Amino acid sequence: MLVHAISAGFCYADAQDDLEASTIGIEEITIIGSVENAQQIPGAAQFLSPERLGAFNHTDVQKVLREVPGISLQIEDGFGLRPNISIRGVATERSSRITLLEDNILIAPAPYSAPSAYYFPTMGRMHAVEVIKGPAAISQGPYTIGGALNFVSTPIKDDSQLNFLAETGSDATHRARIALHQNIGDQARFMLESHLWRSDGFQAISGSQQDTGLALDDYTGKIEVKSKDGRHKLSLKLQTTEQQSHQSYLGLTDQDFKDAPLSRYGISELDNINTHHEQQVLRYVFQPAPATRLDVALYNNTHDRNWFKTERFDPDGSSATDPFSGQSWNTVISQINQGEATDLHEVLRGALDTPAGSLLMRANAREYFSRGIQLTFQHDFSALRFEQSIEAGLRFHEDGEDRLQRDSTYHQANGTLQLDDLGVWGNAGNRKQTAKAIAAYVQHNVVFDRLTLSPGLRFEDIEQSRQRWETRPGKTVDPASREPSNFRDSRTNKANITLPGIGLLFEISDQTRLVGGAHKGFTTPSNQPNVRPETAMNYELGIRHTGGIDIEAIYFLSDYDNLLGQCTAASGVDCLPGDSFNGDAATIRGLEVMLHKDAATQRGSIIGATLNFTRLDGRFDTSIADTAFFGDVNRGDPIPYLPRHQVHLGLSLLTAQWSHYLDFTYQDAVCVRASCLASEQTDAQFSLDLSSQFAVNESLTLLFKVDNVTDRIDLVARQPYGARPNRGRAIHVGVEVSI
Repeated sequence: MLVHAISAGFCYADAQDDLEASTIGIEEITIIGSVENAQQIPGAAQFLSPERLGAFNHTDVQKVLREVPGISLQIEDGFGLRPNISIRGVATERSSRITLLEDNILIAPAPYSAPSAYYFPTMGRMHAVEVIKGPAAISQGPYTIGGALNFVSTPIKDDSQLNFLAETGSDATHRARIALHQNIGDQARFMLESHLWRSDGFQAISGSQQDTGLALDDYTGKIEVKSKDGRHKLSLKLQTTEQQSHQSYLGLTDQDFKDAPLSRYGISELDNINTHHEQQVLRYVFQPAPATRLDVALYNNTHDRNWFKTERFDPDGSSATDPFSGQSWNTVISQINQGEATDLHEVLRGALDTPAGSLLMRANAREYFSRGIQLTFQHDFSALRFEQSIEAGLRFHEDGEDRLQRDSTYHQANGTLQLDDLGVWGNAGNRKQTAKAIAAYVQHNVVFDRLTLSPGLRFEDIEQSRQRWETRPGKTVDPASREPSNFRDSRTNKANITLPGIGLLFEISDQTRLVGGAHKGFTTPSNQPNVRPETAMNYELGIRHTGGIDIEAIYFLSDYDNLLGQCTAASGVDCLPGDSFNGDAATIRGLEVMLHKDAATQRGSIIGATLNFTRLDGRFDTSIADTAFFGDVNRGDPIPYLPRHQVHLGLSLLTAQWSHYLDFTYQDAVCVRASCLASEQTDAQFSLDLSSQFAVNESLTLLFKVDNVTDRIDLVARQPYGARPNRGRAIHVGVEVSI
């Protein structure tokens, strides 16, 4: 049984059941808790169960989330290492506009000051995934327009056991996951888990033997101690991840993509990212009575990364003293796609030597921290003959990013890269930015016979700052120093906002419910002064039916006062990273539909079918003069990277020993800029995945999986710099053991 911490307005569990659950000591780390609970929520939410995740054992979170209506994705590396996720049309870039959680703890590198997900929880070790949308997202800020994703890590099992999974497959891809669960008497237990993942990658670098793969080591430890009466529980979680991947921001020109979509230019041979992540969470849960619970968590996350990658081309070689001289590769590829700059095309292909200092390579080194304390209080009660519950939360949080980056210059000779000047740390960026935030929310659930109302209120008080040190040429001081004599400038920005919302659930019959709600959504602003925060009024209305066929259909609308564009290197446009741009008014509307049916055959097997459909329509409501981020916007232009239609069809056949699964996904082509020229569009995407599992006995299961059965390669993105492919056909075999 999975015990859950349910926000007010999610569902009501019997108080005695809650107390019995608490005595077995399972961690209260989920928000929804089960598929059944999701159906009781006054609004849209989905729960991807351990059984569903186990059907394919995907390591790529993008494949997992394809089946959730309302979620859209911008594929970048084909492995899902740094996914670009959108919920209900918010910007996809580095998943920076949604609230990311692991075990209900903020998990982005610096959720307020630098939320771009250069760290993402390792999907291969996850137990369940929860998607929270609509008014329910008020409890899961700070990003409440689209919603939140909560990744539930492996919980400590009730009994001592050892679980092992091993896979091997295409592109020399191997992984192993092992988890040891051990009880220590009746009041204590612990778990040790490791997840190791290796691959040579699916792309080939022209003229190089360097692979394009990855190496990831993920280790987690948990220990839990409870009192004899089960009312007190103390747990500690320690987690660390090391990752190295030979990934590049540089894509391909359109013609080169048509000729060899899985190739990479030799000029990206040295591109590589190294990351190190650590998390510590100390949690105390106190349940003084069956209907009352207090949860207190102290958390600390640190993340270090250094992404060494090709940045710009400057034939004059002046980039050694001016990091923004020359042309970005995004500009170069755009010119080539338009039939210009043929000589630069030869540079990309390695067929043309370049002058000394012409190629700028950047070590994008950054350090992040995210820490705080959060308290959640929940109480169920009856008053005035109505069943009620209330949940309140308070979080004190601070985070920051420290950039100390270095530019080095190279030139190309005979198709290989030659170092000219290593450069000094700080010559490509020397700054710190921090944020402090106090967040609070309260949700009140009231059941009036067949009607459940869930009003809520969230408050955010945020203070952000940035300091920069000298990086311009001509200074005699060490660029990496942060002495007062080397100080350049600083800026601050403050925001406080109150976000109301209400959800409703009306039982038309025992099987059919009307769901709806409205809430004010908010996106944390940057530290840039005079940039308006992104806010939107959000509405949803739908119907949910359980019975012979489970059906849910929800219409939503997000009415933006100001759509905010935030420049990052990953955005693939020629703007200064860290700057923000006002997109003014915009409207995003959509329809989310889910259908599910299970049927038993005469032979005792079970056939299952799931169909999910999403329609999105996002438009600018005002015209905007040309900006470095949105481009030239006319009223009615499409918001970038919003697919109009998405479809997911899942089929399953389960017998006593065999389990077969087939997943089909489709996504429309999208515009990558508002102008939506032919060279600013992607392909429509089709994918077919197959999984079969054979249970030899209760302890041993054999695994077989084929991703992208048809081996279809699509142009799935044009950011950061050029056309990018999805991964081709990949075959994996494996074994899963539990003893």
